[in-house]
Amino acid sequence: QVRLVESGGGLVQAGDSLRLSCTSSGRTFSGYAMGWFRQNDGKERDFVAAISRGGASASTRYADSVQGRFTISRDNNRNTVYLEMNNLKPEDTGVYYCAAKGGVVFATIITDSERYDYWGQGTQVTVSS
Repeated sequence: QVRLVESGGGLVQAGDSLRLSCTSSGRTFSGYAMGWFRQNDGKERDFVAAISRGGASASTRYADSVQGRFTISRDNNRNTVYLEMNNLKPEDTGVYYCAAKGGVVFATIITDSERYDYWGQGTQVTVSS
């Protein structure tokens, strides 16, 4: 069983930056593909960013809306995945969830929320204009 805990959300102004963290309790964190999703007002969780298993050579992918502003990274020594968010916009507001998927091959990027096995409880990000 893997437990994910997100942190780092908050209320910021447009143009500000935030860094979200997601720490896993799993002992094989480096073997998990990870992703960040965003949800608003009970709607579906939208893909934000994903990173493959592995270390420094891990592959990444971003939603078009955040490309160039957000960066996903992972520190396997700390069992943590990060989402660095720069130049935040009001439309970035939402509850951000991290997700994990085990049993994947190297370089696997998962953008479909239904393929993930584990989810955190979410952290709220609010961007005011």
